[in-house]
Amino acid sequence: MTLPSSTEILIVGAGPSGLALASELARRSIPFVLVDRQAAGANTSRACVVHARTLEVLEPLGIVPELLARGVDVPIFRVRDRSRALITVDFRHLPSRYAYTLMLPQCETEAVLLAGLEARGGTVLRPCELTSVRHDAEGATVTLHDAQGEHILRTRYLIACDGMHSRIREQTGVPFEGSSYEEAFVLADVRMDWPLSRDEVSLLYSPAGLVVVAPIPHDRFRIVATVKEAPPVPSVADIQAILDARGPTNGAIRVLDIAWSSRFHVHHRIARQFRNGRVLLLGDAAHVHSPAGGQGMNTGIQDAISLGAALAETLGTGSERTLDAWAEWRHRVASDVIRLADRLTWTATIENRAGQAVRNTLLQIVDHVPSVRQSLAMKLSELSNRAA
Repeated sequence: MTLPSSTEILIVGAGPSGLALASELARRSIPFVLVDRQAAGANTSRACVVHARTLEVLEPLGIVPELLARGVDVPIFRVRDRSRALITVDFRHLPSRYAYTLMLPQCETEAVLLAGLEARGGTVLRPCELTSVRHDAEGATVTLHDAQGEHILRTRYLIACDGMHSRIREQTGVPFEGSSYEEAFVLADVRMDWPLSRDEVSLLYSPAGLVVVAPIPHDRFRIVATVKEAPPVPSVADIQAILDARGPTNGAIRVLDIAWSSRFHVHHRIARQFRNGRVLLLGDAAHVHSPAGGQGMNTGIQDAISLGAALAETLGTGSERTLDAWAEWRHRVASDVIRLADRLTWTATIENRAGQAVRNTLLQIVDHVPSVRQSLAMKLSELSNRAA
C-alpha cells in the first residue's frame, strides 16, 4: 500500500494503542492510515499485564479468545514483606467474566492485535516516520518519510500514538507535565526455581528495595526491581542477587536463565490536554507512569477503543462535542491511574526503617477490610472505569 495524499484519520504509531484504534476503526468501516517508523513490530516483552477491563473492551474485535489461549491467568495480587503476606487482592471476586489478571508479553498482545487488524483488511505502513506537523481548525498537514522519500499528507484527524517522546505532542505545543523517579528499574524475563505459587503476582518489599515477580507464559517469570544503578543488560547474577536480597526466605530461589532483560527510568507525566483541535493524544503520548499495577498499556488500549467510538459518532453527526467529552474523560482516568501507580511506587520505595514498619502494619490492617481490598481490585483491573 502506498501513502495517499489525504485521509480522514491518520494514526501515527503501531504499538498497542495504535493497533487497537486501527482495529476498531476497521471494524466500524471507517477509513484510516496507520504508520510506524519502525521496520517491524517490537519483539521484546515490555508490558505483560492485560487487565479485565481491557479484555472487555477488546471483545468486539474478536481477538480475546486468542489472547486467552496465549496468556496465563493469575487470580491473586499479593503484597509481601519478603515471605510475610501484608495484603491480598483477589481478582476472583471481580464482577467480570475475566476475574483474573492475564499475563502475556506485549509482543504477543501486539501480534494478536495486528493479526486481527489484517483479517479486517487493515495494514501498517512501515517504516514510515512523521517528521513535521502543521495543524489548523480543519485538520493537519504532516510530512512523512518512507523508503520512497518525502510525502505530504493532509488528514482531518491526527492521532498521536507515537509514545512518550511524541513528536506530534511536541510540535503541536501540548505540555507534558510531571517528573521522573530517582530510582532506575531493571526488568527481566527469567526461568527459575521459585517457592511461591504461580497463581499470584507478588510485590515484595524489603529493606533492600522493591521487586515484583509475575508468572508469564512458557514457564517463565517477569521480574521488575528498583535499583540505584542498573546495568545496561542485567545478567543472571544481577537478578539472582536481587531475589536473594528481596525475595521470600521460605524456599530456594535459583535463576536458571534469562530470555530478555533491560533497564529503564520511570516518569509520571500527563499531557495537559488529550485534544488540541483536530489532534488527539492517547497511550504513552498522553500519559506515562510507574509500572506498579501494570496499567500503562491497558489504559492506552482503553483510550483507543473509546476514541474509535467517539470518532465514529463525530463523523456520523458532524458534532465534535463527543471528542471533547472523550478527551476530558480519558484525562480524568489517566490522572487517577497515575495517582494510584505513584502511591504504589512511593510506598514500595520507602527507605526509612520506621516508615517501612508503619507501612507494613497499615497494610496488614487494611487487609482485614474486604471493601478496601475489593476497591483496590476494581481500580487495578480498571473495571472502575466502565462508566464514562
